[in-house]
Amino acid sequence: MDLVLLISGYSAQNSHRGWPRQRLLHECLRAAIRNGTLAAGARLAASRALAEELGVARNTVLYAYEQLASEGFVVTDRRGTVVAAVTPERAPARRALAAPQAGLSQRARSLRAVPGPADRMGAFVPGVPALELFPMALWRRMLERALRAMTVVQLNYGDPAGEPQLREAIADHLRAARGVVCDAAQVFITDGTQSSLDLCMRALADDSDTVWIENPGYGGALAAARGAGLAVAGIDVDDEGMAPTAEDWLLRPPRLIYTTPSHQYPIGSVLSLRRRLALIEAARAAGALIIEDDYDSEFRHDGAPLHAMQGLAADAPVVYLGTFSKTMFPSLRIGFVVVPASLAEAFAQMRAQSSSRGRVAEQLALAEFLRSGQFVLHLRRMRRLYRQRRDALVAALALHLGSVATVHGGSSGMHLSLRFQDARIDDVAIVAQALQRGIAVNALSTHDTQGDSGWKGLMLGYAQVPAEQMEGLVKQLAALVHLAAYAANCSAAGAAQLKTPYPPARRTSGRSRR
Repeated sequence: MDLVLLISGYSAQNSHRGWPRQRLLHECLRAAIRNGTLAAGARLAASRALAEELGVARNTVLYAYEQLASEGFVVTDRRGTVVAAVTPERAPARRALAAPQAGLSQRARSLRAVPGPADRMGAFVPGVPALELFPMALWRRMLERALRAMTVVQLNYGDPAGEPQLREAIADHLRAARGVVCDAAQVFITDGTQSSLDLCMRALADDSDTVWIENPGYGGALAAARGAGLAVAGIDVDDEGMAPTAEDWLLRPPRLIYTTPSHQYPIGSVLSLRRRLALIEAARAAGALIIEDDYDSEFRHDGAPLHAMQGLAADAPVVYLGTFSKTMFPSLRIGFVVVPASLAEAFAQMRAQSSSRGRVAEQLALAEFLRSGQFVLHLRRMRRLYRQRRDALVAALALHLGSVATVHGGSSGMHLSLRFQDARIDDVAIVAQALQRGIAVNALSTHDTQGDSGWKGLMLGYAQVPAEQMEGLVKQLAALVHLAAYAANCSAAGAAQLKTPYPPARRTSGRSRR
């Protein structure tokens, strides 16, 4: 905190009071502590240094500090004068503006709130890997080696496309593990999947072009599309993934098609090989580009792994997206885009004008992590662990919720979806109730891209939940779901009774029965 700036501003606002400098300084610091501007634990400047900066006698500063200490606002210790723990006074809430979105662009106004507890911790929060099992000591050593090896030149702005060593390592890994056809020149490093989506939506389409997004689908893709001014068309999803119809191709032809074929977000279905090939050929015929978000592709639990769409056909019109947030840890913030060879030069020029050009040490450490084989070893360990946790979750769901819901998307990834058999059950209300119990799930209905997708249920991440805890947590969740199902049935029965006319009164003959 710059005390000189704080004090000069306060002095200007209170110059009409005619206070002496001692009182002015005391009142300024007192007000700053009370309103929280100076937080508890903050160290005030030494009295001699502050007096020199303010151009006042040291006794003036000492008087102010002594007054604050006598009132309990500061304490003195070995570090000097420190702000005491005082509950700050909160300013009264400002009255809401008549037009709360005034000043925002139409694109910003069209954004919706992020569905579900995406940034919260708790059992079943989607998208969070088993962070406690990441080999942190190994990663720390690699990061330290990268820092020691960095040259003075590498302290400057980095390569806008990403460090060459990392781009090469990623290209080698994708060719071997995912069947992606590429070289390092086609790989561009980003800050994660959302950064990749923002880049692709702006670079590969113009205002008002149509983008297809799965319905229900990933809210981040929807936000990126709307932020780029694109027209969004929701394409329904079933157990085989994205299912565009002939009418979709005819009435709303796309410029971009966003899909999560390896493990659909949020349903969890896997796009079948038949549909993958059909989508590639139809996109080629329509002059469209497919954005393949290879979400959760590394964790295939049942059946043989499917190759990435990008490598299924020669010169496939596919832009491939990947990230290390799920395979390593989210705060790493490193993702990548693989563009068709024909677009590589244009992408390089564009990244030169827009890239953040940093995080060199992390990129060099990640390149070593990939090259050394440690990344593949870590994936193998996590596959075994996640399969065990998936099995425990599926068994518990079948036991406690099998009568009211169906499991979808458990064959791969780090999450599965639970679809309610009764669409009247309020999945949003269940999410709020579960969160109070430390259970963080997402409501499927909040992922609708355009209109009602017909999916009501819950999205459950299981990667960070130990297998032995699954049944106890599912029991708690099941109690909420069964209660909501009972309430929905009662409400429906009551509504039906109100619509049913009362039966006519029975006539009696007037003669009593003997």
